[in-house]
Amino acid sequence: MIRAHKVLALIEAIQPTHALVLCYFLETNSKQCNLVDKNVIEIGAGTGLVSIVASLLGAFVTATDLPELLGNLQHNVLQNTKQKCKHQPCVKELSWGIDLEKNFPRSSCHFDYIMAADVVYHHPFLDELLLTFDHLCKNDTVILWAMKFRLENENRFVDRFQTLFDLEIISNFPSLNIILYKAMRKGRMNARSSKLKI
Repeated sequence: MIRAHKVLALIEAIQPTHALVLCYFLETNSKQCNLVDKNVIEIGAGTGLVSIVASLLGAFVTATDLPELLGNLQHNVLQNTKQKCKHQPCVKELSWGIDLEKNFPRSSCHFDYIMAADVVYHHPFLDELLLTFDHLCKNDTVILWAMKFRLENENRFVDRFQTLFDLEIISNFPSLNIILYKAMRKGRMNARSSKLKI
C-alpha cells in the first residue's frame, strides 16, 4: 500500500484522480509500456504517486515539482520506495520554463518517458509548461499525460501542444472527464510505434 503525506488540501482534492488514472495505465500495461531500467521524469509530481509507481515498476525516476513542494514529495517517495524498488528515485526542483538548460542540460539529460498528471489547468504558466515539455523531450521520448478538461484554456493548450508534438488518445475516462494521452515529437510517433505499442 502506498502511503502519502499531504500537507496542502488543494493537492489532496485535485491531483489523485489523474495520478491514479496514469498509475492504473502503467500497471495494467506494463508489458507494452515496460519501464524497467528506463529513464522517467515526472513533471508537477505533487504527492509523487506516479513517480512512486514508476519506480516500483523498475524505472530510474526523477520526480520534480516546485521548491515549496519538495519536502512533501521527498517524504512520500522515500516512504514508499526505500528498499522496495530496483532504482531509488530522486527528487529535484523544476519550475517550468526556468533554468531548464542549467538544471536539465540537453546534452546529458535523456528521458525515455515524461509523465504528467493534471498539469494543465487554469494557471498562468502554460507557456512555461510547453517550453518545459519541449526542452525535456528528445526524438524518442514518449510523453504520457493524464488531463482533465475543465475550461477553454485546456483546449487552447492542446492545440498549441500539437504544433510541436503528435498526440494520440490511449485511454478515455468519460465519467471523470479525463483523457490519457501519448505524445512524441512531430513525425516520430509512427517511427516508434513499430517498436512500441502504447
